[in-house]
Amino acid sequence: MWVRSPQPSRRSVPDGHERTTCHGALTRGYDVTLVSDAHTAEDLSEWGHPLTPQQSIAFMNTAWAFTSAPGRTTAVVPAADAAV
Repeated sequence: MWVRSPQPSRRSVPDGHERTTCHGALTRGYDVTLVSDAHTAEDLSEWGHPLTPQQSIAFMNTAWAFTSAPGRTTAVVPAADAAV
């Protein structure tokens, strides 16, 4: 279940958790919708990460918008448009 929070925590890293979950579901035969404004990112610049949290989220949203698999549906939508 996706939950939209007005004060999101900055604890997860899109390059890890969301990407792994999306790809895992897709390869197991599920259709996958990424909710574009329901994931967060941690600032890892202190350890040399080249992207800001906002850039990491934008990258994940853009990359997933162009991800596909035979016979599967992928989408990126805002929380307001997500069907549960």
